[in-house]
Amino acid sequence: MDRKKSKLYRKVNTKAKGVHHDFGGDFKYTRNKKKESLQQIRGTMFGKKERGLDYTPLFRFLLSKVGCKWDEVFSEAKSRLDKSEPIFWLVALNEDEKEDYIRVGESSYFSGLFVDENHILQKTNPNLTAIDMTPSCSCCTHTFNGEIFGTK
Repeated sequence: MDRKKSKLYRKVNTKAKGVHHDFGGDFKYTRNKKKESLQQIRGTMFGKKERGLDYTPLFRFLLSKVGCKWDEVFSEAKSRLDKSEPIFWLVALNEDEKEDYIRVGESSYFSGLFVDENHILQKTNPNLTAIDMTPSCSCCTHTFNGEIFGTK
């Protein structure tokens, strides 16, 4: 039986209290320009920013594929996404782009990944754990690869 795989992103609950998506401001700055744009002629007020998408399932998928061939991982991830850009938030293809951890959102951190010379997906710092992380503030719940850190 061939089941369709689920998407690697989800819509954020935009009606929840305290969830801010930086709304507004996109259209108001294009409205009164001297040169009319296609956006003004058509009359659409939809901005260029995309809000309300959470790529945590993608990040967990990539972490679960550490040690696998990059070409296979990339093709599967790309087929289950709306765009391929979020993959490269975590995965570095060049040596100078490698980072030990990546901050996503206000208080979520994930291990940095890279593709080695054998085209295998690897963690940049495989020894880094949630115990090694320090929170940036005491008011939020911080997570590293889904594991809470910094709270007593």
